[in-house]
Amino acid sequence: MQEIHRSSFTSRLLLASLAGLGSFVAIVFWPAGTIGWTAGWLHVALVTTGMWTSFIYLRRANPAVIEHRLRTHRGTKYWDWIWFALFTPAFLAIYTVAGLDAVRFEWSTMSLWLWPLGLVLWLSGYALLTWAMGVNPFFEKTVRIQAERGHRVIDTGPYRFVRHPGYLGFFGWILSAPLFLGSWWAFLPALLSIACVVIRTALEDRTLHRELGGYQEYASRVRYRLIPGVW
Repeated sequence: MQEIHRSSFTSRLLLASLAGLGSFVAIVFWPAGTIGWTAGWLHVALVTTGMWTSFIYLRRANPAVIEHRLRTHRGTKYWDWIWFALFTPAFLAIYTVAGLDAVRFEWSTMSLWLWPLGLVLWLSGYALLTWAMGVNPFFEKTVRIQAERGHRVIDTGPYRFVRHPGYLGFFGWILSAPLFLGSWWAFLPALLSIACVVIRTALEDRTLHRELGGYQEYASRVRYRLIPGVW
């Protein structure tokens, strides 16, 4: 039975990965109107490599989080579904605007010297996000109290410094995309996406204060939600 479960999980993961990669390629290149976009392919390659590197790490450090993130679960807060409906188009607009700007219409130009800055933001942000998932078995896609799994406060790893390190790491992906793709205009949906993440952080933090035992004491020790010394 365990072998069957492992085979089913591997199949679902492979299908999800292929579907996600295909969708991401379409999202990046359709607005550009061409597949001959070097910056676009470099970004796709970097994201794909990062995801598989993260997967290899999580298979050793916290395999349960991979399976739980493949699907949604009962108990997700209603406001989180609304949030997803607002955040998703804002995030996808980064790539729509970047393709239209950098390739199709060339509304703005960006120096190639900013590419290394994008790489630093991506690597540091994705490393932080992966680290957060590695130490937190309750790092699911949606916000809910996972009572059936013995949901508890996690205060190790990056959670020693901020209460929501995964979101801070995700900022690296969001802000690096316009730099990788060479579009100043793409910063508009990128900043909107970050505002959405900040709102979700506040709503999730409020939920955890109210419903997760021990969280108020943890919040009194780790004062900042996202950025030490700021908020």
